[in-house]
Amino acid sequence: MELSQEYTDLIGSVREFAQQVVAPVSYKHDKEKSFPYDVVKQMGQMGLFGLPFPEEYGGMGGDYFALALALEELAKVDQSVAITLEAGVGLGAMPIYKFGTQEQKERWLPDLAEGKRLAGFGLTEPGAGSDAGATATTAVEDGDEWVINGGKQFITNSGTDITSLVTVTAVTGTRPDGGKEISTIIVPAGTPGFVAEPPYDKVGWNASDTHPLSFTDVRVPRENLLGTRGRGYANFLSILDEGRVAIAGLATGVAQGCVDESIKYAAERQSFGKSIDQYQSISFAIARMEARAYAARTAYYAAAAKMLAGKPFKKEASIAKMISSEAAMDNARMATQIHGGYGFMNEYTVSRHYRDSKILEIGEGTTEVQLMLIARALGLPA
Repeated sequence: MELSQEYTDLIGSVREFAQQVVAPVSYKHDKEKSFPYDVVKQMGQMGLFGLPFPEEYGGMGGDYFALALALEELAKVDQSVAITLEAGVGLGAMPIYKFGTQEQKERWLPDLAEGKRLAGFGLTEPGAGSDAGATATTAVEDGDEWVINGGKQFITNSGTDITSLVTVTAVTGTRPDGGKEISTIIVPAGTPGFVAEPPYDKVGWNASDTHPLSFTDVRVPRENLLGTRGRGYANFLSILDEGRVAIAGLATGVAQGCVDESIKYAAERQSFGKSIDQYQSISFAIARMEARAYAARTAYYAAAAKMLAGKPFKKEASIAKMISSEAAMDNARMATQIHGGYGFMNEYTVSRHYRDSKILEIGEGTTEVQLMLIARALGLPA
């Protein structure tokens, strides 16, 4: 795919922002496990949270591919910042835009698209991760309200000072075939009984906001139903398909960032009288890393092209997500090896990539789930 001038300009502006604004404070926020409010505010002012949304809702009138391109540049230097944007747009605001009523869009989208507020995506539960059909959270009608009880886990952007809502999947009844009727409901932050529990102590993504959530007799108006009743699970699956393209862009940025950092370090590091990039073992290792990043970028560009053309892209999204997440993990491991002892120090970008990258093979569908989806697309048992 040959990029238009608009896409190229976006890449340039986000790259400059990532290098000049995000990178200098990345280690600080990672070490303190603090949410980068000032960085998020500036991303909102740049219009990054509104990239795929129409101008009438405070967006930039762009598309999902533009979001993926921005994520690639941010992820080169800081995965926590990148996932905050990805989850804020793809998981937080996108369900409102795609499935919300006009009133819901007008109420919630402008602040989300302008980055003034964030939203979470409440799907995963202790017993319902990849098996989302095992959802146990319930929402029962009581007059003009839904009464929600249950819990969610690993929910991004759910407990910040600027979180405005979380959309949650809940069992709202029984289908004609006896299965669970799963619907999606908007729960505003601050609703009595809705609690963002203390944040997780994570291996990585330390500056990303992630909490378990609990719902105890949480009452919200019936009009907070998002989309058609009983379509919550199906709607969230479509959100995840698009999200995998975005995550693939993010993971590609990680893979490329590891290449860039390794080239820079190898040119500076002296060993036995010459820079280590003069050794074939190092230059070949970096060349292999570049090949992985190239393959990952090609895969997510291809998935994005089908998505933008309105063609089925589930298989391509799964391929892109799997290839790019594995490239990120493999490149982070090799970049850490090239950096030697310094690669084990948290102030170096590659060490944070080494810790952060593992979740890319898990979140928004594990590698095993992607293999299952690809096999099904090929007509194979899965």
